[in-house]
Amino acid sequence: MLEIVPFYISSLEQERFIRIYLPKNYTIEDQSYPVLYMHDGQNVFQDNDAIGGTSLKLEKYLDENELNVIVVGIDQNSEERINEYCPWTCWEYSKKFLGKESIDGGRGIQYVEFIVNELKPFIDNNYRTLKEHTAMAGISLGGLISTYAMCRYPEIFRNIAILSSAFYRNQEEIEKLIQCTDLSLIESVYLDCGTKEAGDAEAISVEFLASNKAIYEILKEKIPNTKFQIIKEAEHNYLAFRDRVPKLFTFLSRKSNQFF
Repeated sequence: MLEIVPFYISSLEQERFIRIYLPKNYTIEDQSYPVLYMHDGQNVFQDNDAIGGTSLKLEKYLDENELNVIVVGIDQNSEERINEYCPWTCWEYSKKFLGKESIDGGRGIQYVEFIVNELKPFIDNNYRTLKEHTAMAGISLGGLISTYAMCRYPEIFRNIAILSSAFYRNQEEIEKLIQCTDLSLIESVYLDCGTKEAGDAEAISVEFLASNKAIYEILKEKIPNTKFQIIKEAEHNYLAFRDRVPKLFTFLSRKSNQFF
């Protein structure tokens, strides 16, 4: 069951839709559920709402597998996506990919504050949630902002899953933040990256993978349960991302579909 509700984001001074998936047994059984927060909400659940027409088809996957989890998809503001998903403005490393300097980014701090201070309390107060069992997942820049959220609020986002993360936009700063943050509360991190993220632009694909490997090398030293997968031939598109949907739920126990 998918609910779509308008939500005013005071920290960003704008309204957008929040898409809330409830498990099939939500109205039948009186139990509480872990919550997974995801970005790019239009592209999470259904193709007909997706930007570009291709989504993760997460509603279908969750219904078919009967996973006991609430998933909250936050719609993107396409015009502000880079600004909201990047905690800092772009630095020198990003020029390898962009070929120029960029002043985009810097509103990721407000975006994460919205999730923590406005959205999560709303979800916890209006739905049956396991308030202490909160995960976050993101794709591309959504992976960057998810990693930032984990570092800023490790007591809240104890499990994250990130696919084909565009760390390069804030590579220097996100590496520093991971290194200086106490991540002892984090339970699990899953990250992956394709070998053809940039399609035929081989040099960019190599750099993209190197960017993700660098983050993994830092994370694995601080979080024992960190897993990194290199997906051969995978490109940076939703058909490739859809194939990895099960990876988004590595924080769930296979036996009980609940948190470890």
